[in-house]
Amino acid sequence: MPEKSLSDVPRDMRELYQKGTVALQRQNFDYAVAIFQQVLQREPALLDCRQALRAAQIKKTGGSTSFFKKMLGGASNSPLVAKAQMAKSRPLEAMAIAEQILEADPQGSSGNKILAESALAAGLPKTACFAYEILLRNSPKDYDLTMAYGQALAASGQIDKAETTYSELMLAYPQKGEISAALKNLSARKTLNEGGYEALSDGTGSYRDILKNKDEAVKLEQENRTVKTDDVSGNLIAEYESRLVNEPQNMKLVRNVAELYAQKKDFDKSLEYYERLRSSDVGADASLEKAIAETNLKKFDHLLSQLDASNPDHAAQIEQVKLEKTNFQLEEIRRRSERYPTDLMIKFELGQLYFQAGKHNEAMAEFQKALANPQRKLQSMTYLGRCFAAKGMNDMAARRIQEALKEKPNFDDEKKELIYMLGCVLEKMGKKEEAIEQFKQIYEVDLGYKDVAAKVEASYSG
Repeated sequence: MPEKSLSDVPRDMRELYQKGTVALQRQNFDYAVAIFQQVLQREPALLDCRQALRAAQIKKTGGSTSFFKKMLGGASNSPLVAKAQMAKSRPLEAMAIAEQILEADPQGSSGNKILAESALAAGLPKTACFAYEILLRNSPKDYDLTMAYGQALAASGQIDKAETTYSELMLAYPQKGEISAALKNLSARKTLNEGGYEALSDGTGSYRDILKNKDEAVKLEQENRTVKTDDVSGNLIAEYESRLVNEPQNMKLVRNVAELYAQKKDFDKSLEYYERLRSSDVGADASLEKAIAETNLKKFDHLLSQLDASNPDHAAQIEQVKLEKTNFQLEEIRRRSERYPTDLMIKFELGQLYFQAGKHNEAMAEFQKALANPQRKLQSMTYLGRCFAAKGMNDMAARRIQEALKEKPNFDDEKKELIYMLGCVLEKMGKKEEAIEQFKQIYEVDLGYKDVAAKVEASYSG
């Protein structure tokens, strides 16, 4: 069931929806909510109406829900949440129950999560995206929510936006293989769409059923494997390079070849193709510069792995390569920062490198700029606290960490680290009782965290 536009619904529903919008414009929120709910009972796929309903509900509550009301709403909605879970196999019914939950708290997590998952199951991915966007406004750093949002974007055909979502997530979680796999799947989907294979979009087709012949199916599967074997990479490189003879201006092929050579650990050849791309009419952009930098770093790592452990100078060689790698990183990202002065993600990365190198003043200057990036605000605040602490400015460190803690409503690992940092800073300031109170917060939920158990228990015995 795809989402419907106003022109797709019966005339009486269109007229009723228009009455609701007039009521909303006149700030008659109760009447608007009642009308929009009535329309959605008949037309659950009408996304415009659901968006208007949510706007009316949020304005009715003044844009937020008091803690007291949330507690009451949570208690009263528990049976509804359970009912929605039981209706999972009937997604439209679950969506209707989700709306009952959202009536008390339109921006609440439980109702919107049920709505998002049920809408996706009902074949309404744009509705799911709408619910996930509300959830992510409340929890912008939630990994699972962001992954689910990317899935909903892809299902709704918003491939470019899904790619951007996954790419930004990968910056925060570079070790997560499932993000890389999701990006590869999106790339495959884009290739299929560009080639006219829209039959895949409903999930009923397969590469081998749709493509013209088995050779083309094998080729597409090879191109989009998350990890390519040397044989597969070699075959693709040979094919792409032969195509480049006749398509020298095909920069997508050039980039593909560069990536494949990097996978084969032929970094010099990879960088040769990246330079060809950079000097082309397409020119350099931030993503290309980052890819070139990462290839150079992989080259350093590969060199480290190739050093002979039996060589008497092995330790010295390791230190030399590591020093060269660090110097390269700093110089390269400093250059990118100058070239793209408005890219706050680069400012944050430069700050990290300065911090690791012990250049705390330089790091602080970059983190202060990176504060303007919502995705890196909390981490920048944390690093600033660390910089102040490293410089012995413990009062300023404590203040900055306390500000960071205000940004963390959920007691997760990141919050535990901030509380632990604050406790350590307070210890250095001689405020032992205040420090212990911080450690106690962690002890109550995770007594195995670092040395909090020893610190808290010692405070009782001493």
